[in-house]
Amino acid sequence: MIAPFGFATAGTIRFGRGVMAEAAPFAGSYLRVLLVRSASVAAADSLARDLRKSGEVLELIAKGEPDLPAIFAHLEDARPFAPDLIIAIGGGAVIDLGKALAALIPAPHGPLRYLEVVGEGKPLDKAPLPLIAIPTTAGTGTEVTRNAVIGVPDAARKVSLRDPRLYPTLALIDPDLCQSCPRSVILASGLDAITQVIEPFISSRANPMTDALCRDAIPRGLAALRRLMDHNDSGAWDDMTLTSVYGGLALANAGLGAVHGFAGVIGGQTGAAHGAICGALLVPVLQANLAAAQGDTATRIEWVIDRISDEFGSMSALQSWARGHGLPQLQNCGVAPDSHQQIAEDARGSSSYKANPVDLDLDALLGILANA
Repeated sequence: MIAPFGFATAGTIRFGRGVMAEAAPFAGSYLRVLLVRSASVAAADSLARDLRKSGEVLELIAKGEPDLPAIFAHLEDARPFAPDLIIAIGGGAVIDLGKALAALIPAPHGPLRYLEVVGEGKPLDKAPLPLIAIPTTAGTGTEVTRNAVIGVPDAARKVSLRDPRLYPTLALIDPDLCQSCPRSVILASGLDAITQVIEPFISSRANPMTDALCRDAIPRGLAALRRLMDHNDSGAWDDMTLTSVYGGLALANAGLGAVHGFAGVIGGQTGAAHGAICGALLVPVLQANLAAAQGDTATRIEWVIDRISDEFGSMSALQSWARGHGLPQLQNCGVAPDSHQQIAEDARGSSSYKANPVDLDLDALLGILANA
């Protein structure tokens, strides 16, 4: 018997090389467009020119990962403009900023009313503004999720603003936009994408639809990342970006696990790149979960490990390969050994950890940090 489950995602997903060209025509019926963008994404310049042919455009340049001070500053510019559509083009942090602004521009209360863990975690009082999400990296899958990750410096945490209505109206996933990514970004974001199809597959909330996505995406993503890093194979971008989309679809409907439970805490404390943190943690978390798992959960984890072994030979070989390409260990991300105890305790209380397939004890969590 299949247990009841649901599945939700962005209003429309368009995937393929060249689909970014659909953004301006879609936006043509809107009068005021807020364009949230990376300064370095050249495609955003041509998009801005096309948008101005049919309406007013305000450009906001995203700098780094969004945190509360930056969001307050951007709201001061965005609210007087009164946009009726937001377009976010850039990496996952840029799209998270766009989603946060889509939620908060119409909201009658401040962000802490809606933020998880450090705030009240309330649903939005008003519907978010419509949003077009255009990713230029293959990693987070945030273009098809219903949350925005926001840093809270006072709490030294990264937490989510989450609402069922925060799915983008239109997600345009164009592999051509990822071609100019630096190699360090390709590695970190690629490992994040792979983690985000592994964790939902072994999650306590997995369902048949997310299973179908993850079973396809795990070997697809592992092979694509290796082709990109070892051979600079531009043809692998289709598979890498599709893995990222599948990860977003899966995590939004089946949750994540201990890797992301740790990552939210560590990222908030150190400011290290999210994908690099996930990449460092993936193998130690899989090992700890397998040691504690039984039955179908253990079988699923073993299946994942077999797929890693098919591509890299073993899990330790994957870890060595990633480090050989420059992936830092946690200590090089600013994680001091004397902070492990607090990180482990905070990670157990995170929203992402709740879907981990087994409830790891504190010693297991400390072992993960030591091995990462």
